[in-house]
Parts: sequence; structure tokens; C-alpha cells
Amino acid sequence: MSELIAKLRAALGDAQVLTEGDLGAWEQDWRRRSRGKALAVVRPGSTAEVAAVVRLCAAAGTAIVPQGGNTGLVVGGIPDASGTQVLLSLGRMNRVRAIDPANLTITAEAGCVLQSVQQAAQAAGFLFPLSLGSEGSCTLGGNLGTNAGGTQVLRYGNARELCLGLEVVTPQGEVWDGLSGLRKDNTGYDLRDLFVGSEGTLGVITAATMKLFPQPAASLTAWAAVPDMESAVALLGLAHRGLGASLTGFEVMGRFSLSLVRKHFPQLRVPFADSSPFGVLLECSDHESEAHARAQFERLLERALEDGCATDAVVAESLAQAAELWHVRESITLAQAQEGLNIKHDISIPVSSIPAFCRSAEERLLRAIPGVRLVNFGHLGDGNLHFNVQAPAGADGPAFLREWEDPVNTLVYDTVQEFGGSISAEHGVGSLKVDKLPHHKSPVALGLMRAIKQALDPQGLMNPGRVLHP
Repeated sequence: MSELIAKLRAALGDAQVLTEGDLGAWEQDWRRRSRGKALAVVRPGSTAEVAAVVRLCAAAGTAIVPQGGNTGLVVGGIPDASGTQVLLSLGRMNRVRAIDPANLTITAEAGCVLQSVQQAAQAAGFLFPLSLGSEGSCTLGGNLGTNAGGTQVLRYGNARELCLGLEVVTPQGEVWDGLSGLRKDNTGYDLRDLFVGSEGTLGVITAATMKLFPQPAASLTAWAAVPDMESAVALLGLAHRGLGASLTGFEVMGRFSLSLVRKHFPQLRVPFADSSPFGVLLECSDHESEAHARAQFERLLERALEDGCATDAVVAESLAQAAELWHVRESITLAQAQEGLNIKHDISIPVSSIPAFCRSAEERLLRAIPGVRLVNFGHLGDGNLHFNVQAPAGADGPAFLREWEDPVNTLVYDTVQEFGGSISAEHGVGSLKVDKLPHHKSPVALGLMRAIKQALDPQGLMNPGRVLHP
């Protein structure tokens, strides 16, 4: 191993191959659930250097764990505890390489922080719509590696739909340049889609060409109080019919989720917090004018109040008020962490089945664990819920996690499967769900996935133990 480290230092320079000191920023996951031990943390500054690192590791038979901003939630981007894996940090590869206004594309490196991509697009007069709570620290490569979703999937799609091309270093250290930016290229297998969502198990994404959109003339946000999940789904149907393609966001938040925000962030104002079982956050973008958007929005909310699928509603009067409403939504995850350790689920269900799923899963959980608290919120518009389970009030969080995490996951995932859903909507599989995947993916699908892994990474060195068992 000392020989490999010497070769890595010769290729990248001593300062970019770290083996001593505090490496916790790379070795510990964002939720602080797991910490591994890297043989070395290597920080390449170019695609050529990434390729050189991969070639050296392949020759030595050493596993590689690619890492972006280390904001993942499924322990998929840190080394294991063996001390034998190289952690490949892409943080230095953070340039926006090009913006093509006529083609409506932006090409950026994998280590580019998502917020920086958004800002570069905005400075050029365009919108890059991928938006996540961690956008100030997550990176484009990680977003693509997990096929991240976020709050505007309803209108613009996941990271996969926004991606036109990739640059990838293969497990053999070759470079595939697929950064064409073409919207039509029907010349065989779509290699891009193999790597998007593969969580670094098939190769290292080093750059991407992404779609841009015109900036909307106006963007409006509203908050509606709804009496139950059926009403939230009915309101979504009204929003689809009333707003059409201008509907960009539709988030649902349960009362307990919002109560945690009030408890841990009392400076934030939560609309209708005491009177509503659920809150819905709606966003629409209009390319005509703010007046046109506001008129549409107000007609929609009036109809919702008349039909009874909303009991109250408010439209943000300024960008600052809109930001405050979104801040409440984005603070749920932080408030939940303040409340204590919890069992997280990132699931997708057909929208029509979400009310029945929630009733069934809640009833089963309460029978199994009296007093358990459900932090139910998420992107209702695209069927993605963060159906998280908090220990009963006063219970010991770590003990609850140790005793109940596996039984609760089994209960929730079995219920998800009954309703035709997926156990991972946007967070990925990582190592946390790798044992569950064989129970919820067909043998045919798993066989195809293993065949792809074997064909592209026959040594099994790319992020081993993630997505699929070795």
C-alpha cells in the first residue's frame, strides 16, 4: 500500500494525497451515523488526474470510493472501516466550463457545488432548476450519481432529466467524453443513463452538460391548510388543471413535522400550525407576468376553498415572504435531527395511493410501537415522501434506533411494495439499503444490474458494497 501512496503522490503532488491528520470531513457521513477509515484521501484537480488515480488503483487492486460534497443520506460516499480504500474527493474539480446560450446548456465539473451552478446560470440570464436543501454544499457529481430530485421535479424532472451528457472515467482509467449537449442522439445504448443514479459503482462522473431554461417572469408561492392527505391529493389535481405546466412545486408537511420546526426554530412562523393537520406549499412560475400568475393562483385557491380540499390559504406577497415559507419546509430535516436520532425513509408511491399508504403504514407502526411519532413530509407532486419515524416522546433515541431500525424498515418497505412503490425515490441505495434491495427488486432486474456491474467493473473496485453486494 505504501507503494500505491507513493505513486499517487507522484501523480497528484504530496498536498493532494492525505493519509494523516483529521480526515473526518471525508470519512464520516453527513448524518454522523458511520465513520470509515481511508487508505488515503486523494484530491485530483482534473479529469486527467482522476484517470491517473483510477489506473493506479486498478493496477494495485485497490477499491475507490468517489465523493462529492458528502451530503448523502444512505452512507454511500465514505470508505469502509478496513483502511484499504482510496477516497476520491472531487471537490477541487469545481469549474463551470461553458455556457451555451443558444443550446440552453451549462457544462460544469462534478465538484461544482449545486448553488454555484445555479448562480452561474442566473448570471447568464437562465434558470438551472435543480434545487435541494443541501444545495449550498452538495455537488453536481453527487446529484447525478444519486439522480437527485428536490423541490422542482414536478416541472423539470430529476437530475437525470436535466442531464444531456457526461464525462466519465471508467473503472479501467479510460475517459469517456459524452459532453455533446445533444437532445437527440439515437446511436445505440444510452450510456449516460447507466452512470446517472449508479452511485459511483460503475465509474467516476467528472463533468456534465445540463439543461438550462429561461428565467420565469414571475414566481409565486402559497401555503394552504388541508384537513387530510386525501384533500392534499385533491388540491394537487386542482393545481394541475388550473396551473398546468406553470406548477413547479407541491410539498406536503404533516402537523408533527411542522411542530418540530416550531419547537426547535421558534423564530420561524408556521402558517395555520394550530388548525391544520397538513400544510401544503405550492409554487408556480409564469413566463407572462406576475399579475397573470397571481390571478391564476388566486383562482386556484378560491376553488380549493370552495371544494373543501383547503381550509385556509395565503399567497406570499414578496420574495422575502416566499423564502420564509420555503425556509419552514427546508427546516423540517434540521428540526428532526435536533429532536433526536430517527429512522429515515425516502419512498415513492403512486400519488393516487398515497393517502391509503399513509393510513396503512401509520396504523401498523402504532400497533408495533405505541406512541411512535411520524415525521411525514415531502414532494407530493411527484409521489416522493420522507416518511420518517421518530421515537416516542421521552424515549432514548440511540436505543430506539438499535432496537427498531430494521423492524421499522421492514414494515415500511413491505407496505411500500404493497402499494406499488419504491424504497428509494431520490436518496439512493448506498450501504444502508443494500440488504433490503433484493427483497424489493425483481430477480430479473437484479440480474441485469449485476451483469452491467460485472461488464463495466469486473474487478469490483468502484464503490464496493453500495447498491449491490459484491
